[in-house]
Amino acid sequence: MFKILQKTLRAGIVTQPYPETAARLASGFRGLPEFDWENWRDARPAADACPSGAIAVTDAGRSRTVTVDYGRCILCGECAAATPEGAVRVGRNFEAAATDRKALVISAQYTLDAEGRQTRLVRAAPEIGRQLTRQIHRILGRSLAIREVDAGSCNGCELEIVALNNSVHDIERFGIHFVASPRHADMLLVTGPVTRNMELALRKTYDATPDPKLVVAVGACGISGGIFGTNYATRGGVDQVIPVDVYIPGCPPRPEALLFGILMAVGRLRNRQ
Repeated sequence: MFKILQKTLRAGIVTQPYPETAARLASGFRGLPEFDWENWRDARPAADACPSGAIAVTDAGRSRTVTVDYGRCILCGECAAATPEGAVRVGRNFEAAATDRKALVISAQYTLDAEGRQTRLVRAAPEIGRQLTRQIHRILGRSLAIREVDAGSCNGCELEIVALNNSVHDIERFGIHFVASPRHADMLLVTGPVTRNMELALRKTYDATPDPKLVVAVGACGISGGIFGTNYATRGGVDQVIPVDVYIPGCPPRPEALLFGILMAVGRLRNRQ
């Protein structure tokens, strides 16, 4: 026991102070892709390379609309690899949780030359994921009980959710803890595309959670169905089955992204009460 205490004292404090300070990111960390809308000359290769349909190109005469849906993005980086001019690059931003699904969809409009290349930016896309960053530090004192629901995920999001409870991220320092029953929960944290076998179970879990309650959709699958989409086996995103208050993009979202979205949801809960 004495040796364990010595080792603990030598290790010191390992908990990251995020969100009070910036998160420490690994050199190879992949965040949401970033777009140089002004210098992007042809979005078609990136759209063709995107495996989840997160980038869409619509042409009408000499006009082109490029739409990026971060709710579908799986952070694969294929769009950056398919854009040789460097107008698309893998970014490091993970603070992109949104209270409105539409806030994760951004678009830009261009005029085209004779070869179908984008020549002039007509309308730029807004930045996402910054709606509540200034408020995030004012809501850390709210206690919260979370019931996590796997509606059909690959377990990638679950690995990141489990990491919230380790000594590095330590979500309980905010008074936030996980519970075994929805009847004890303030929030449902839902992962995966909702499989048709889990649809009824998810509805019953939602009904069993007392009001006021919050629902957070985790990851590309929880937001839009992700790489699985909507098919004979899945209903797609969580909001196709139950109401969603906050969407956390990523595949999977890192623990800090989850914490960011959860704290955003806590702010909404306090406003309701």
